[in-house]
Amino acid sequence: MLFGLDGVEIGLIIVFLCLFGGILSGFPVAFAIGGAGIISFGIIAALDSAGLLIHQAIDTSSQAYHDLVNSGIRPDTISIFRYPDLPRAAEHVFTGGWQTAMDRNIAFIVNRMNERVLAGQSIETLLAVLMFVLMGITLERSKIANDLLTTMARVFGPLPGGLAVSIVVVGAFLAASTGIVGATVVTMGLLALPTMLRNNYSPELATGVIAASGTLGQIIPPSIVIVLLGTLAGDLYSTAQETRAIEAGCSDALTYLGEPAVVSVGTLFQAALLPGIMLAVLYAVYAFGFALLNPDKAPAVAMTGRTGEVVTRSEAFTWLLGAPIALIVGTILMANVGIVGSQDLTVSGFSDSSKSASLRTNVSEDCKASMIALHGQEAWDAAVVEQEAIDKAGGVQEAHKLTEEEIAAALEAKIAAAAPIGTGVATLFVLLGLTLVVGRGVAPSQDPRPLMIGGLGLALMLLVDILLVAPTTSSGVTVLLLAIPTALALYGCKAAAARCATNDLIRVVFPPLVLIIAVLGSILGGVTNPTPAAALGAGGAIMLAAYRRLKDEGRSGAIIIWSTFAIIVCLLIGVNFDLRINQGNVSFESWVAFTFAYATYAYALFGLLFGCWVLFAGGVLSPIVRETAKVTSMVFTILIGSQLLNLVVISFGGEHYIQDFLKSFDNEFKVFLIVMLVLFILGFVLDFLEIIYIVIPIVGPVIYGGSFDPKWVTIMVAVNLQTSFLTPPFGFALFYLRGVAPKEVTTGHIYRGIIPFVIIQVIGIGILWMFPAIVTIVPALIPN
Repeated sequence: MLFGLDGVEIGLIIVFLCLFGGILSGFPVAFAIGGAGIISFGIIAALDSAGLLIHQAIDTSSQAYHDLVNSGIRPDTISIFRYPDLPRAAEHVFTGGWQTAMDRNIAFIVNRMNERVLAGQSIETLLAVLMFVLMGITLERSKIANDLLTTMARVFGPLPGGLAVSIVVVGAFLAASTGIVGATVVTMGLLALPTMLRNNYSPELATGVIAASGTLGQIIPPSIVIVLLGTLAGDLYSTAQETRAIEAGCSDALTYLGEPAVVSVGTLFQAALLPGIMLAVLYAVYAFGFALLNPDKAPAVAMTGRTGEVVTRSEAFTWLLGAPIALIVGTILMANVGIVGSQDLTVSGFSDSSKSASLRTNVSEDCKASMIALHGQEAWDAAVVEQEAIDKAGGVQEAHKLTEEEIAAALEAKIAAAAPIGTGVATLFVLLGLTLVVGRGVAPSQDPRPLMIGGLGLALMLLVDILLVAPTTSSGVTVLLLAIPTALALYGCKAAAARCATNDLIRVVFPPLVLIIAVLGSILGGVTNPTPAAALGAGGAIMLAAYRRLKDEGRSGAIIIWSTFAIIVCLLIGVNFDLRINQGNVSFESWVAFTFAYATYAYALFGLLFGCWVLFAGGVLSPIVRETAKVTSMVFTILIGSQLLNLVVISFGGEHYIQDFLKSFDNEFKVFLIVMLVLFILGFVLDFLEIIYIVIPIVGPVIYGGSFDPKWVTIMVAVNLQTSFLTPPFGFALFYLRGVAPKEVTTGHIYRGIIPFVIIQVIGIGILWMFPAIVTIVPALIPN
């Protein structure tokens, strides 16, 4: 044994040193990873051929080993860590020779590239990375951060530490809209850092809050980290749980767990929402507390340049707080009492199949014992009772085709249960009503008559829906009946929107907020998966940037605005009308709706192309596309290189060796704590991409193969990886900030300033550890 170490241990050290040396060489990381794999394989192969790398494996031919297996211990659980006294047998780290390992690696890397990069199931999800990067870079080039920083500084500046709090708010906002750490840190460093220093802010607080707030994009969805981590987590969790189920004596994970062993990127976005907000709140609380304790290092600053009408406290409370809350709460209460609800009359032509038992009970004795240990005796007994009831009823009833009489009866039941006010009309009422009351709140002294006309239109809308629109009324007739009330409401909303545009906060925050709600709402609400939502965000970002460009040039942005309305109208038509014109007996109403929908789609596409042309003519689109291509290419090249490095580790038994070490601990929490500590330490020297693609595939089968909720495990890892941007000496956020910081800000200032926020990250991980419901509550509330 060389240096008294096992051959596999030396191999792991060689791989890490080659990877670390490749990163330090200054060579592009995407290529350094693959190069480290090739070089480390060559070194290990040479040492193995020279007989210098010897692995002390358990002697499976020994009597002690056979006695242990005969006692009921599974062979796959026997390792040198759990049973160190077993006889050993010396063998090469490449059991079949390095030539065989190389042939196997070449075959595997081709298969891995095909499965995970080119044509695998995860490729559609990985396309979301391209779209989110395009969305983020486009918004960053549209100078949205400039407006947000200026506006938030006016709002929070008069508070102690207000500028630091405004940085956190802007960082969270940019995280939900761009998600690009480098762009966020550089932009806020260029714009906010000089202002904070001029106002006597501590350099440590200023640099720390900028760097930390910039990393929120790694956890607040839509996050590229969660997209990349989620594609791996889904595969690792399903595979690990299938293995766990088989080891428990069950046929598959569905039988053992009682539910499918799946976790999607959309579900992870839901799970990451509250942890991301929690971290932003912790940052802001620290900044505010620091200012209270050190008022001379974070003074209150009164920013000038505010525009818009002065609003009294009572007016603001009435129209900007009280009225919106009353509107939303009132609608919710009406929904709870049945006044607002679904008017959908869709009836299936088939009956519902009867439900099966909560757990499968027709299993082996070993599987039964394992399921009782997992779910508890009470859950098993309940499942047995459910299955007995199903058997007495003749077994699980399959769905059958309904007769015309049964369909008519089901239709009558739906008509009788329909709410007086439809969900769509109620939603439109709330949105338009909020526009009217906010318009009144920002300009209370202006003529209220246009807003009163809009309010009258909303009241007429509800009356028409209650008195004239029945559940059986066709969509075309409904549109005609609601046309005049809607027109009156839109007239008032137009005046309200014009008044809102005079308020800096609303004018700056509203456009990107709508984009965030559209993208995140479609994902969190289960409307679509992340890839189409990312494409929607990229298209919206292009139109938003084009509108900003047109305004800067003094040109009209009417085409962009009307294109946005065209998208909304197209969606509304698609939701309310049957646009399937390729079937028989298509009604005139459907043809008219299809024609309007196609026309709005064509105009929206024209608006998007026009936006692209505006950005291209202004010299903005080309840099955006080039930067998007560079970032996306780097991600996918790292993905390919990391697969090669992983296969090298697998080839000499490194992955199995690490997993055996982790499995030697009987406590799941202890194993996960070790993994989290290792990830935290690696974050000092490795980027999040290297950790995701190199380390997670090795430890994933262990941390995803236990009883922990996969959403909680993934979000804990994601928050830990976020810390890698802040930890010196290789924290990327520190490098970004150092590159744009003034000369009077030293590297020492940045390192000292980031320490409290790294501690906050650790505290945040501890809170998530103690209260996992913070992660799981949103996915539990939102149906998938």
